[in-house]
Order: sequence, then C-alpha cells, then structure tokens
Amino acid sequence: MRLEKLNPLTPEYLDSIGFTWHTDKDETSYIADEIVVISEQEANNYYEAVNELYDMFCEAGDYVIQNDLFHEINIPFNLVEVIKESWDSDVHWHLYSRFDLAGGIDGKPIKLIEFNADTPTSLFETAIIQWALLKANGMEDASQFNNLYEALKDNFKRIITLDSDIEKFDEYYSKLGWKILFSSISSSSEDINTTKLLQNIASEIGFNTDFEYIENVNFSDEGIFKDDELFEFWFKLIPWEDIAIQESELALILTEIIKEKKAIIFNPAYTLMFQSKGFMKILWDLFPNHPLLLETSFEPLENKKQVEKRCFGREGANTKIINADGSIDVETQGVYEGHKAIYQEYVELPTDENGNSYQAGVFFAYEGCGLGFRRGEKILNNMSKFVSHVIQN
Repeated sequence: MRLEKLNPLTPEYLDSIGFTWHTDKDETSYIADEIVVISEQEANNYYEAVNELYDMFCEAGDYVIQNDLFHEINIPFNLVEVIKESWDSDVHWHLYSRFDLAGGIDGKPIKLIEFNADTPTSLFETAIIQWALLKANGMEDASQFNNLYEALKDNFKRIITLDSDIEKFDEYYSKLGWKILFSSISSSSEDINTTKLLQNIASEIGFNTDFEYIENVNFSDEGIFKDDELFEFWFKLIPWEDIAIQESELALILTEIIKEKKAIIFNPAYTLMFQSKGFMKILWDLFPNHPLLLETSFEPLENKKQVEKRCFGREGANTKIINADGSIDVETQGVYEGHKAIYQEYVELPTDENGNSYQAGVFFAYEGCGLGFRRGEKILNNMSKFVSHVIQN
C-alpha cells in the first residue's frame, strides 16, 4: 500500500477546533502523520460497495421483521416493538452510519466486516480532521472521497422533506420550524464534541437546536423535554442496546413516545438490527457467496480461519481470531461476553511495511459519503490510529 508522510496538525490547533481526544494514553498522537494514497477507481469502488450493501441491509431488515428473528440476532426484547414502529413509518430517517471494510486497496476485494449503524465513531475525524490535514500540507482538499459534512446537511433536510429531493426543504421548513435536541453522555469529550458537531451542521441549515446531557433530559408520555421545552426531534449519541439493558424504563417510555408520535429519534431504533453483528448471518443466508460478504454463522465454521465476536461489542473487545485447526491466533477480553457470539470468515486486512493493519471506514448518509482508515494490530482496539487518505492517479 502507498503511504505519504505529512506534517501533523498541532495539539493546540486540534484543541482550538474542539478535537480534544487527539493524544492517546501512551502520549502518542491518535491522528497519524501519514496518509493513505488511493486511486479514483478505488474511491469509486468503496462508494459503490456501501451503496449496494445498504440496499442489502434494507432487504434483510424486512426479512428479520417478517420472520420475527429479533432473538436470533440478539435484539433485547424490550426494543422489538419500537424497532417495528420505527421501521414501519417513513418519518424515522436513518441519519448516518459507517461501514467497516477489509480490502479495497492494492487490488484486494472489498469485504464487509461490520456495520456501525447506530452510534458510529470517527465522524469528527472523517468530516473535519482529514480535510484540515490536507489543507495544512498545501494539498487540494477536494482530493478525497469525503463529502460527509455536506451529506449530513442534506440528510438533515430530508428529515423534514421525507424525500430524496432536498430542494423541497425551504418550502417545508418555513412552515414547520421544528426543533432538534442533541444529547450525549457527560463523561466523554469525544461524544460531547461529536454530538455538538452534528448540532452545528443542523444549525447551519436553519434548524432550531439545543444540547443537553442525557441525564438532564426529561422523558414522559408527552414527549422529550429540556426543562419545560418540548422537542419534536431528539438526536442521541447513546447506543440503543445500552438504553435497553441499562435503562429499561426509558426504553418503555421511548416506545410510547414513538408509538404516539410525540417525537422522532435519531438514529432510529431499527438501526439496532443493522448494528447487531448477528445481522451479517442473515445477510449471508439471503445473499450466499456475495462478493462483498464474508461467510458468517452462529456456529463455528468448519476448517476455516475465522473471527469470533459478539453481536454487540465495541473497540475490538471480546474478539478471537481462530485458526483453521481451532487454535487461537490472538484474542481480546472485554465486557461484552454476555452477548451472543458469531463466527465470521477471517480476511487479512491490508498491511504496511511495519505490519500495521488498515481497515477502511466508509460513512453512509443517504449514500456513501466519506472514507477514513483505522490502523492497528490484527484486532483493532481503542489504541488504533486514525489515518486520512488522498486520491492520486
């Protein structure tokens, strides 16, 4: 793979724009000072792949709901009703998500690893930081597969128009003037500033917006409130499965809020289906041997190198790479052991001359709209680095 060295962005500059999680615990920079060089054709291949994958996910979502496969893919029982409610109504628009992919560079085929459909991370890095890195090094900022910021603006408009035609937005919005409340947990600067970035994008196009930590938001059968102010839309950077498991009473209230059409929540509850890694077993059943998919099962694969991971888990926790003979290549510990296991065919990630692995992340907001890379060991974890890209032919 091709890499180019760049002058890094200074910590002072990153702090000034709200990107405060720029230094890892070992005092190394989270943002790599190298950049992945890809061709225009490789960028187009990523774009086309995620568009096709999203269509497949939607088809498989219908299949899960029609066949009541929620338990099979490890969906908490107290969210089944709200998933169905959000799926059946067009007002519950999927705002944004991120596909994690192997391959796509140096002639290696693109393969889906998983889909971060509910609360995807690295939004700030993809939309802002890699653009700033090119600008700081005198490179053409358009030389990226990266229109994530504009794609999010357009998708916020579709929340109002409920139509792919965003030209209708001005007409609709002038009549409605609805408000969006943005919320995150209060203990993570990354979550706070990522949420406020999304708030800023919505504000830019004219929405009335506000921000409040999740613990201070008020929920009732009448809707979602900050103090006494009612909000028709609520964006939460809190995973649906955490709400189900840790806040079961809130899960019931949100179900009633959606059923009674008191508010619309982003990302919608049905994205939890897509977020489940068990969903990839459904995809394999519906699209066997599809070139973008890896064989996935709820039982260990026979005579194949494979990855065991949990339906719900983050940052590479509770993951094993298992050799074809059943021996363990590498494994990680974590807090997700209680979730159902899946087994996915192993695929090598692209590597550099130092043996670092690179995983592509492609954001999706109505269509594929932003590429970035994570660099780390065979199992990427919270010490993995974010690596920008540039298109050169």
